Amino acid sequence: MSEVKKVKRREEISKEDKWNIEKIYASAEEWEKDFIKLKEMAPKLREFQGRLKDSRELLNFLKLDEEISRLADKLFVYAFLKSDEDTSNNSNQSIKNKVEAYSAELAAMEAFFIPEILSYEEGTIEKAIEENQELKVYKFMLQRVLKRKPHILSKDMEELMASVSDALNAPSSIFGMLTNADMTFPTIKDEEGNEVELTEGNYSIFIKSKDVKVREAAFKALFNTYEHFKNTIASSLTSSIKNFSFVAKTRKYNSSLEASLKPNDIPLEVYDNAIKTINDNLDSLHRYVRTKKKLLGLNEIHMYDLYVPVIDAPKSNIEFNEGVKIIKEALKPLGEEYLKIFDEGIESGWIDIYENKGKRKGAYSWGSYDTMPYVLLNYNYELNDVSTLAHEMGHSIHSYYSRKEQPYTYADYTLFCAEVASTVNENLLINYLIENEKDEKKKLYLINTQLEQIRTTVFRQIMFAEFEKITHEKIDAGEPLTSEDLCKIYHDLNVKYFGEDIIVDKEIDMEWARIPHFYNDFYVYQYATGYSAANSFVKSILEDGGDTVEKYKGFLKAGGSDYPINILKKAGVDMTTPKPIEDTIARFNELLDMLDK
Repeated sequence: MSEVKKVKRREEISKEDKWNIEKIYASAEEWEKDFIKLKEMAPKLREFQGRLKDSRELLNFLKLDEEISRLADKLFVYAFLKSDEDTSNNSNQSIKNKVEAYSAELAAMEAFFIPEILSYEEGTIEKAIEENQELKVYKFMLQRVLKRKPHILSKDMEELMASVSDALNAPSSIFGMLTNADMTFPTIKDEEGNEVELTEGNYSIFIKSKDVKVREAAFKALFNTYEHFKNTIASSLTSSIKNFSFVAKTRKYNSSLEASLKPNDIPLEVYDNAIKTINDNLDSLHRYVRTKKKLLGLNEIHMYDLYVPVIDAPKSNIEFNEGVKIIKEALKPLGEEYLKIFDEGIESGWIDIYENKGKRKGAYSWGSYDTMPYVLLNYNYELNDVSTLAHEMGHSIHSYYSRKEQPYTYADYTLFCAEVASTVNENLLINYLIENEKDEKKKLYLINTQLEQIRTTVFRQIMFAEFEKITHEKIDAGEPLTSEDLCKIYHDLNVKYFGEDIIVDKEIDMEWARIPHFYNDFYVYQYATGYSAANSFVKSILEDGGDTVEKYKGFLKAGGSDYPINILKKAGVDMTTPKPIEDTIARFNELLDMLDK
């Protein structure tokens, strides 16, 4: 009998395979000293309340706030990384809980800043900036605050809005409790004929099954369960949309969409162009459906056939160092400087590589202005793990550049830009693998993988975005929406997006009911814009080289020093035009040509 392979304890993992967070604090005692220092410094912020009209006082406040924020960030990062490397370690959990609890107190001490700035007469802050040269570095940040003035309410109204924020977020909480805690799904038969309880977790496995009976059973069991709760979930979703609409109108925005996009200076046409460009190119998605039907050898293709791969994943066992070599070959077009930073990350302890008992699952990149940009992995020797490493190092090198080139105030980048750098690395990797793969089956698998990335990240997310636009516009206009209305809107979108070659099974009409992102209004379109911007960069980098690489590095170095649309535009990617999404569709068609040979 073979020995069961056990997950290692944290202390059994070699030092070279762990991140070097001792570089932040050598011990918990050192962390504790800085935590005490933070608690001594932070109350000094309150002393500036009512004094920010004076340019010297404003500058002194901003300098102190930066010093305190940087210290808090460092304490926070260390505590959370220690907690994530072993969630069963009580002393690690203790410092995490301590700093997490204090962060709310710290936020309260800083809370007067924005209302006070906005309470001044027009021109007051601009005059202070002119008077004091040292304030010029904060100019863009202060301008962003001042732009919110038309949408800020009276002090009493702001307090009222803050006091009802929990109630306004209740629909999302109700949805989460219902779908995560209270809903249960029936059993289905797996490929071996065993009765297995269906869950949201294992649904993603069954829907990719090679056995059509298994994926059909999983599909029907999942969505028929949601249908039992359709009126409750429709009520929670429409209440969430109504709440967002209420806040948008109260803050004097023209629409819910404007309330979501305007604070980041994203023109509404970016959202509308994304939907229009995809709608103008749905023939490509219809062709994908036809190609998939042919390759799977199906007489008819259903919604539950969309996720099954056209070829099984090849078995792989890629050692971490081999994965690093593959990624470096793929990233060569980004130039020596970029690869040097990548090497520095590998060699100087950015990465916590392997799983251990109690370690947080998944992967992420995280750090602060005064720490390294750390990467958490749970590397398991598969191709997907290599892709994850490339993705997270994209985030970390973006952070490295922005922190090196920008002052603290502008070192963080927005969500609109965040996924671009990680997706550039992922796309360079998969393009490289497709280009260099000699085994036809493996090549087919890689082509299908990238096609699925585009289908799910661009086409599907824009369909979601269109659903959001329709439902928010109706509620903004005072139209009620029932579960039947939501099902009809969603059904019609599926018919339009997937075309006449697929059977749009009635169960798919309920899919809107299981999408948690719909409670985070107008969020999902950013997956599609981020992927498309990354694809445009990759296309230019591979075709043009030098100049484009420098522009791309300019994007990485820009951090949050301008609005995201402007940062991308300066780097050569204009998200106010259809081109980035059209470039992505061109790549989709190119991959379809390879698949359809």
